[in-house]
Amino acid sequence: MNTTAQGSAAPRRVLLKLSGEALMGGAQYGVDAQTVDRIASDVAEVFRSGVQIGIVVGGGNIFRGLTAAARGMDRAQGDAAGMLATVINALMVQNALERQDVPTRVLSAIEMSSIAEPYIRRRAVRHMEKGRVVICAAGTGNPFFTTDTAAALRAAELDCDLLLKGTQVDGVYSADPRKDPNAVRHDRLTYMEVLSRDLNVMDAAAISLARENRLPIVVFNLHEDGSFQRVMRGEGPYTRIEETD
Repeated sequence: MNTTAQGSAAPRRVLLKLSGEALMGGAQYGVDAQTVDRIASDVAEVFRSGVQIGIVVGGGNIFRGLTAAARGMDRAQGDAAGMLATVINALMVQNALERQDVPTRVLSAIEMSSIAEPYIRRRAVRHMEKGRVVICAAGTGNPFFTTDTAAALRAAELDCDLLLKGTQVDGVYSADPRKDPNAVRHDRLTYMEVLSRDLNVMDAAAISLARENRLPIVVFNLHEDGSFQRVMRGEGPYTRIEETD
């Protein structure tokens, strides 16, 4: 593990946040099977290296509650539908990982016992200790909270050493690099810099939760082959967010 990138010790347990959009690949909607298989292969290699892995999935590729609310839908109902979308994505990720011979469990914050276990913190930790990838679905189980906040919450609850967010770009930029050619990528940021500059990384609740629990966040490009493995080795471009001593 590169100490410059990931700190003085290799993380034993990490949480990976997968947005729903990350599962679309080049499509405009839904799940692209090849993209999910590629991500699963990357996760499988990190898992085989001995790292305990939790995953939180979003649902924006299927349904986004905030967008529906802007069109007149009740926000709480919209968020409930969005949480159900994350369960669909979790099952797709589970299937792809198990085809890589990686044992998994889907734990849902909304009880649906016929397809997923209920999310119980001690149960999730035990699954990880037994060598299973834990896929957390249905966000926090509450409306008005994003899956980014759910990722920070689960990472803190499960005593993870690192929260990794796979995105469309290779880190946090001063502006959207797809729109502004002069945008500059940051190698390191503090939580307060992210909040005060209103950088579009995670919502403020997620950043604040990570800050309170001194949980480092690494933002990287999920769409390159082997990118999860490389960032776990401290290689390649990414942005690390944490408190400075």
